Amino acid sequence: MSADFAIHALLGLLPVCFFLAGLVYLDSYKLIPMRWIAGTILMGCAAALISYPINVAGLEWLQTGFTTYTRYVAPVVEEALKAAIIIVLIRNNRIGFLVDAAIFGFAVGTGFAIFENLFYLQALPDTHLGTWIVRGFGTAIMHGGTAAIFAIVSHTIMGQKPNLNRVALIPGFMVAVITHSVFNHFFLAPIVNTLSVLVALPVLLAVVFQQSEKTVSEWLGMGFDADTELLQLINSGEFSVSKVGLYLHSLKEKFAGPVVVDLLCYLRLHTELSIRAKGLLMMRESGFMNKAGEETRAKLDELKFLESSIGTTGLLAIKPFLRMSQKDLWQFYMLSN
Repeated sequence: MSADFAIHALLGLLPVCFFLAGLVYLDSYKLIPMRWIAGTILMGCAAALISYPINVAGLEWLQTGFTTYTRYVAPVVEEALKAAIIIVLIRNNRIGFLVDAAIFGFAVGTGFAIFENLFYLQALPDTHLGTWIVRGFGTAIMHGGTAAIFAIVSHTIMGQKPNLNRVALIPGFMVAVITHSVFNHFFLAPIVNTLSVLVALPVLLAVVFQQSEKTVSEWLGMGFDADTELLQLINSGEFSVSKVGLYLHSLKEKFAGPVVVDLLCYLRLHTELSIRAKGLLMMRESGFMNKAGEETRAKLDELKFLESSIGTTGLLAIKPFLRMSQKDLWQFYMLSN
């Protein structure tokens, strides 16, 4: 391996990796396990691999010039493949806060950029140094940035308007595609394009991290108090005459007695685990990287068993008393890791 090849490889691969490492380091709560970040990078690599034959076929089918294709078609294809990975993460409640969205999104783009630059290293080994400066500090960071933007915008809209479903994904996707397309137009000199990305993206992510830290703190405070109050009510002798107790008593007309008992057990267990998750986050904020113990995992298994025992109808009946936002569902995923 020649010295030039090694330098080109370092310029093409290291900047985006260091940028991602910086995002992970800045996350005060360390919400995402490293194995999930590594897995997301690999999925980003797979997206880049899939994009190559699609782009080759699209270029031949559309009979358009290479420059036109890279400006208007390739951004749609590539951002759609990256977005598909992020959508799966959102649907499976792997993203709880904006910082999660930023890190997962950038990890997808990092994987995409790593594979793309490795491909170009093999295909164009004699490309001059300036190209790799632009590809490493510009194009690669752009791939991470557009995927992060899609994740951040989509997560925000879905959190505020959960009933929009797929429609909530459109604005983030459009912003990502337009940003990608504008970058590929090179309205400015390539090095200026690169500097623009290096200046704008850190500012955007700094705002996201600041807002996310504030949101986490507010959610922990309000959620912990509400969960504690509900658990105290369940364990008190006054539960049967409370609104929740009377509601559960009224369900005896619709469900068998054992199912109503399971509903109460589910409500208690759900609340206990919610408190544990928030306590774990508070400890992480203070620098203690504690993990969920065997007892917590046993309770999670019991919660899953109760879900199957109660059934979909039972869960819908008790849903008014459960905290079931994206953040609240995410906390149970966090406990299982």
